[in-house]
Amino acid sequence: MRITFAGSGDAFGSGGRLNTCFYVEAEKTDFLIDCGASAMISLRKFHINPNSISTIVVSHLHGDHFGGLGFFILDAQLISKRNTDLTIVGPPGLEKRHRAAMEALFPGSVDVARKFQIRFIEMPAGQEIILENLTVTPFVAEHFSGAPSYALRIKCDGRILTYTGDTQWTETLVAAGLNADLMIAECYHPDRQLKGHLDLKTLKQHLEEIAPKRVILTHMSSAMLDNLDNIDLEAAYDGLVVTI
Repeated sequence: MRITFAGSGDAFGSGGRLNTCFYVEAEKTDFLIDCGASAMISLRKFHINPNSISTIVVSHLHGDHFGGLGFFILDAQLISKRNTDLTIVGPPGLEKRHRAAMEALFPGSVDVARKFQIRFIEMPAGQEIILENLTVTPFVAEHFSGAPSYALRIKCDGRILTYTGDTQWTETLVAAGLNADLMIAECYHPDRQLKGHLDLKTLKQHLEEIAPKRVILTHMSSAMLDNLDNIDLEAAYDGLVVTI
């Protein structure tokens, strides 16, 4: 499993980074984890073919995590000339929020005829969703987004990939990340506990309990980015490629 951090930034472009967008290449499927507003810029910048992506898994309904869906779909229709179906998986309310956002940004674009079908799957918390070549289990996170926000535990190619999404510390992160081959963890601040967000100090207090094999930090504020030389965990950057 090969993961490209096509976007590793927060909502505000701290450090000049792009919104969350992780491209995963597996043996039988390629998929995205989150599709932030800058996702198409990310894909073009890192020479990722959008048509290779069969599934998009969304952690929560904030623009820096799902706001690129409309751009992705229009690109698929008009530029990349997609002819294979697309599955979009995320929290309850995903399809309705996407349709509203896409209609606001590109009026009349939602229900036009396309050469591919879009299938939305809305995941109840804690319920394992089995797709053709991957399995996703959503765990409730502590991050207000007007709909459930999730940490994601993804099984594919015999590997476990966990992504915390945006969240302050919650015990569900233990189950989501337990013994994962890779845990991608939001780490917004070095030591300040902000509502809805993880900080490095709190995360490190729980890593022994979670016991992931590898941790990579993402979604970092300027305060966190300014302290990267002083941390002992891996930190993502736009364009980082890792294999698990």
